[in-house]
Amino acid sequence: MGLGVTYVLDADHVSKRFGGAHALADAALRVRQGTVHALLGGNGSGKSTMIKCLAGVHSADAGTVRLHGREIKAENLTSSRARAEGLRFVHQDLGLFDSLTVAENFALDAGFPVHQLGGIRWRALRSRVGRLLERHELAVSSDTLVGALRPATKTMVAVVRALQDQEGTEHILMLDEPTASLPDAESRALMDTLRRRAAAGQTIVLVSHRLQEVLAVADDFTIFRDGRVVSRLEASSPSENELIELMVGEALSDEEVSPATISGERVLELSAVVAGPLTGLDLEVTAGEIVGLAGPLGSGRSTALSVIFGSHTPSSGEVRVGGQVMTGRTVAEMMRAGVALVPQDRGRDAAWPAAPVAENMTLSVLGRYFSGWMRDRASRADARDLIGRFAIKTPSVAAPLSALSGGNQQKVVLARWLRRDPTVLLLDEPTQGVDVRSRADIYRHIREVASRGCGVLVASSDFEELVRVCDRVVVLADGKAGPSLPVSGLSANRITELVQKGVRL
Repeated sequence: MGLGVTYVLDADHVSKRFGGAHALADAALRVRQGTVHALLGGNGSGKSTMIKCLAGVHSADAGTVRLHGREIKAENLTSSRARAEGLRFVHQDLGLFDSLTVAENFALDAGFPVHQLGGIRWRALRSRVGRLLERHELAVSSDTLVGALRPATKTMVAVVRALQDQEGTEHILMLDEPTASLPDAESRALMDTLRRRAAAGQTIVLVSHRLQEVLAVADDFTIFRDGRVVSRLEASSPSENELIELMVGEALSDEEVSPATISGERVLELSAVVAGPLTGLDLEVTAGEIVGLAGPLGSGRSTALSVIFGSHTPSSGEVRVGGQVMTGRTVAEMMRAGVALVPQDRGRDAAWPAAPVAENMTLSVLGRYFSGWMRDRASRADARDLIGRFAIKTPSVAAPLSALSGGNQQKVVLARWLRRDPTVLLLDEPTQGVDVRSRADIYRHIREVASRGCGVLVASSDFEELVRVCDRVVVLADGKAGPSLPVSGLSANRITELVQKGVRL
């Protein structure tokens, strides 16, 4: 420990194996009181395993954890002991119920106050939760339905709920990817609030793949790679490139694939499409072109992709693929027409976590391997080839998809669709929750498929991503599309400005 420095959390020599593989190897995490501490690393680096060991979800194999000076063997740290020692966790899945009020969500965690006869003391509950919200400077009524809240406010409700039993700032707040599904503006609002909490003395550990937001709020940094600590930076101001190099072990290059050649042949056209929040969307994508779709939460980015893929039928308007009218066609028909979709929610809509990697890769092309019986040997051989081509880290083709990191799971889903050689590739938040190395791999594959003549439509709330990977960007507002903006000379800040203004150009 540094002289005069107070570490409220000091995890040291923590190791954890899964089978024969080291998820953590002599790893450490040392956190100063009243700071925002960023825990960074690529997918599979061990940062999520460290968080789960501290939460008591996984039992560590070795190591010690000191919390407020009290030493505990890491293997003895259970969820109840972690809570008793002041560790509080908020995960990407907030665990909130949209159909319940803020007060009711708090009571699900802490219990409902009751009368002697067993009835719920609703007034006392609302009053207590109201005081907690006011203490944390959160302008929300305890009677508000959680589903009616803005995304950043909803996350802060989860934070206040986690801290509802602390008297001052004694708890350590562990945030695991709290902004992964938030648009840029909501993410900034949340980061501003967390910075104010830290200034008031709250200790916060932040896990995030969004390096720019991390740099804006973090005081200290711990970087994991391959289950080990590769760097610890205290009271430091590293650059984004320096963090990336520490995380992946080398500088990344954007010049791996030549820019896509745009042929001018339209492969996708939407005319006056009305569906959900879309009030008359006009959009086109040409062969070999990568088009970005930006807009605020609820603007219809995902709806547009669902309409194109056939999973959402528009009430009016026209969809053409390769010049053929395909409005209202089924998903199967759109797939036969050459349309592929990598959805936003991988776990819910695109992955079978318990199924082997090979099966997850085969689902889009089952007909190739079925001739009265499944030709498993051929499907596994092709899966091994895809694993090599897409640089997927997996123990074997037989390993369950759930054994892979988030970035590698996303590459499995992308490989599944790209093996169909699509004419139109739809990507909804393609790198959400993905580390910088996997992100670079995904960008490379997007550019490669575009270079072969595929039209790509990318819906993303990460505007830096749109500027980096797209040829042009379309901003949605009022259910319609503004003019196309070439990325040359376009910045993420400019896109943010247009999205926030909510006006069409």
